[in-house]
Amino acid sequence: MLNFVSIEWFVLISLCMASAAAAVWFLSPQPEKHGMERDLLIADGRTEAVFLFDDQTLIGWSTGAKKFLGDQADAMNWTVLRDKLARQYPGLPQSPSFVKDMGHVTVSGTTDIGNREAHCEWIDGITRVQLRRAADSDSTTMIDQELDTLRAAVHQAPYPVWLQTDDGQVTWTNLAYDRLNQKVRGRDTDNSVSLFPNLETPMMSGKPERTPIAPPDLDKKLWYNVSATETEAGWLCHAMDVNAVVDAEIAQRNFVQTLAKTFAQLSTGLAIFDRNQQLVLFNPVLIDLTALPASFLSSRPSMMAFFDRLRDQRMLPEPKNYSSWRHQMADLQEAASEGRYKETWSMPSGSVYAVSGRPHPDGAIAFLFEDITSEITVTRQFRSELELGQAILDKVEDAFAVFGTDGSLIHSNTTYHDMWQTNPDASFAKISIMDACRTWQDMSTATPVWGEIRDFVAGGDNRSTWWAHVEKRSSEQLICHVEALQNGATMVRFQLLDRQSAPPEQERFAIKKQA
Repeated sequence: MLNFVSIEWFVLISLCMASAAAAVWFLSPQPEKHGMERDLLIADGRTEAVFLFDDQTLIGWSTGAKKFLGDQADAMNWTVLRDKLARQYPGLPQSPSFVKDMGHVTVSGTTDIGNREAHCEWIDGITRVQLRRAADSDSTTMIDQELDTLRAAVHQAPYPVWLQTDDGQVTWTNLAYDRLNQKVRGRDTDNSVSLFPNLETPMMSGKPERTPIAPPDLDKKLWYNVSATETEAGWLCHAMDVNAVVDAEIAQRNFVQTLAKTFAQLSTGLAIFDRNQQLVLFNPVLIDLTALPASFLSSRPSMMAFFDRLRDQRMLPEPKNYSSWRHQMADLQEAASEGRYKETWSMPSGSVYAVSGRPHPDGAIAFLFEDITSEITVTRQFRSELELGQAILDKVEDAFAVFGTDGSLIHSNTTYHDMWQTNPDASFAKISIMDACRTWQDMSTATPVWGEIRDFVAGGDNRSTWWAHVEKRSSEQLICHVEALQNGATMVRFQLLDRQSAPPEQERFAIKKQA
């Protein structure tokens, strides 16, 4: 009974003591933050630099950090510390919130400061930054080797690479950037000032932007394609040398200008479209021929827009409907790309253009516009005169045929066709003097006149005008006149003879010729 009572008293006393202890702990104030700070500042028994931040504010530092801070401890905050450490520890987070999200971040130092690292961790609302030696383990060694390789690859890259802050201060550069900086500014320059001060466009677009550098001792600018990527360490920038590309573009532009000046002297309108069917080159004559405004042509219209505008200006043969016009333009483009487009455009105004399309390298197409109105006018007038002359000759009662120097028939009238029952226009082959003599011989009695005519047409020594009597098998009497014309041509004229009356002089010439 006594033991049982003792146990109850012991349990009761224990419960009272526990309750009292809990009440004391609950009612007592919480430990001050600087007490936890002292624990966080312990650097594993080594004199490493440790910094404690409450958000952006520096609230504590270790003994090893005093030498780093100096007399600037009051002005120190997270941004200032990151800027000071950015060159030795590229990749430090821009704000403690990144460390809070990640839990902890370890950034390896550059080879200039040896095997060191910056370890950032989030501990119960406090950001702890410790500058320490890197852990000596196999995994850490492999990571360090990989980091060294990557660091060497970036540092030895043939094009400039650098890190800069939002306000344009450069915190890290590679060798190519240093060489370019010395080339442009000289050796004794401030590397913290960026060579490319205006990077707002690549920062906003995220795409490479062409940016120039103007060295004071060079006459021309240096051109680079600069891209900027936002990282926790700042803006990581890359610059690619594009001076060769710029020089090529300038040379191409000068060449095009030279071609334009050359084409400006031509009387033929020229329009060249590139592989994307955009107008890239034209000469002033094209403006005069097509009446298209220079502002429209300079805006690099498409091929379809160009011909649509010509159609609106009534500078094209009008199609039956718009659908057929579209098909016609598609056929035109295909024919021009194969080099087989060549047409004559008769305008409603009366002008006539010879238009041809020719392919150019790299899928380009060139169209040539030539005003042939005067040539067509002269040709039409000449053809009209020929037709008039032919009509007059067809009204002549005598039959005649003209043979050229090669002995081929070049002219004849309707009376000749009816007399000798022949039609030279019905055959594609030329009719020679031999063919004509054969026809005459078949339809007439035997006579040596046809051989004499062959010799005369062949260009013998005697080219004096002469005549002779011939008789057709139909008993018709003809007088055949043979006359030499200019340029070696010969005219043979057949006159139907009335037996009752013959000119004395013709008979006299006939007797002389027969003698």
